[in-house]
Amino acid sequence: MKKNVSIAVSGEKLSALEMYLVQKNTTLAAELEKFTEQLYMKHVPQNVRDYIDLMSSQKSDRKENRRTKSETAVFDSDV
Repeated sequence: MKKNVSIAVSGEKLSALEMYLVQKNTTLAAELEKFTEQLYMKHVPQNVRDYIDLMSSQKSDRKENRRTKSETAVFDSDV
């Protein structure tokens, strides 16, 4: 699940930043995502990151299993 984070920045600084990021073929959102990942890697211990990765993969596996079961149920009812 993704969460949103808000920050306050002056309009002039934001406009200038966005203008120069466009010249580098990137966006503020992309740069903030990269920086957030760097902060995460720097400050969150490896064992915690491993746990989060494990929990995330288990959730996606459960979603995939539910999707497969519902597709199979639809297929079976078509017969």
